[in-house]
Amino acid sequence: MSKISIVVPVYWNSDTLEMLYDDMKAKILDKLGDYEIVFVDDGSGDNSWEVMNKIRERDPNVVCTRLSRNFGEHAAILAGLSVCSGDCAVTKQADLQEDSTLILDMYESWKRGNKVVLAIRRSRDEGAVKKFFAGMYYRIVRKLINKDMPKGGCDCYLVDRQVIDVLERMDEKNSSLTLQVMWLGFRSDKIYFDRKNREVGKSRWTFSKKFKLVVDSMMSFTYVPLRFMEVIGALFDICAIVGMILVIHEKLVEGTPILGYASLMCVLLFSSGLILFVVGIIGEYVWRALEESRNRPPFVIDTIEKNESGIEK
Repeated sequence: MSKISIVVPVYWNSDTLEMLYDDMKAKILDKLGDYEIVFVDDGSGDNSWEVMNKIRERDPNVVCTRLSRNFGEHAAILAGLSVCSGDCAVTKQADLQEDSTLILDMYESWKRGNKVVLAIRRSRDEGAVKKFFAGMYYRIVRKLINKDMPKGGCDCYLVDRQVIDVLERMDEKNSSLTLQVMWLGFRSDKIYFDRKNREVGKSRWTFSKKFKLVVDSMMSFTYVPLRFMEVIGALFDICAIVGMILVIHEKLVEGTPILGYASLMCVLLFSSGLILFVVGIIGEYVWRALEESRNRPPFVIDTIEKNESGIEK
């Protein structure tokens, strides 16, 4: 009989964890058969760890994992995948914005032989600004990184044990775990759902984290930034050559004096800014190469709490 692991990254979610578990218990746990729930505390500053362990006391199939500090959601999911013991694992957000019954549909798709099952947003019950920026990110991904990225984007996914083993061997840092799953190329399926608005708690998905995700996705899965620098450099060379020809022509043919301190400063300042921008892009690649060469783990597990009657890995 197959077993499914539900991996839940937790970051300041003490107010939703018990509601999340009660929702899963009422809707899906009795229908899954053999299961485990792996909560991963990603350095929360509230009492999420205590709430997780209260749930563990209620259910012997719950595993509580605490990271040594905040490593980010993708690292927390990787930590959960490294701890889980299921034949497949599905990620589940703790913010109550996805219907728990979605897991049943994904599990059935896995049983049909799909090793990756993506949960795609059909609609979003969220504000216009959040929808706009989310849509912009996924348009960038489809255009420059992965043309197969669904328009609605993907919040959670189910992966087979074989996929989990490959992800652990990849051991990438500063990357997008969702894009890694899609990049692997295993047989996949899509399940569509309607994302609800968050009614309890406050989102910790800040602008800086969203911006980092965009940069990580660009740097890890496409050479577009490097090609951009090459194209800009070539265009500036062409403009410089054309400008020099025009200036020499004006001086020799028309006798026009070479003046223009203000225009010269504008060109110098713009060129300097562009050079710094390009150096910054190169610095991103150099820093990532240094980060990988250090061979530091993407996460550090501090504590794993299991019930004695629970199934050990």
